[in-house]
Amino acid sequence: MARCLLAFGLVILVLAVSASRVHAMSCSEAVTTLMPCVPFVVGSDPRPTASCCLGVKTVNDQATTKEDRRALCECLKKAGPALGAKPEKAKQLPGLCGIKVPVPIDPNVDCNKIDL
Repeated sequence: MARCLLAFGLVILVLAVSASRVHAMSCSEAVTTLMPCVPFVVGSDPRPTASCCLGVKTVNDQATTKEDRRALCECLKKAGPALGAKPEKAKQLPGLCGIKVPVPIDPNVDCNKIDL
């Protein structure tokens, strides 16, 4: 747990400095909203919690334009590894939460080349 909190603090610091925006939500706000998903994406919980799925829905709902989605894509590409997220677990989130996301969940995706 202490490792997750330290990683979270570092991610927030890095993302606050970058100050990229995801519609009405900054990158750091998006990451904070998705923090309930950390136990699932790092592999310590077998399923995402209801608060995790609510976070996924909230962030997804905020990213309404192509620019928002690209910013979100870049944001999460940076935040995921910093939090120790396992890509295969992160890819499962939309399906397990019953949410369709227009942004591919893949650490190798080129956010500027995808058609959102």
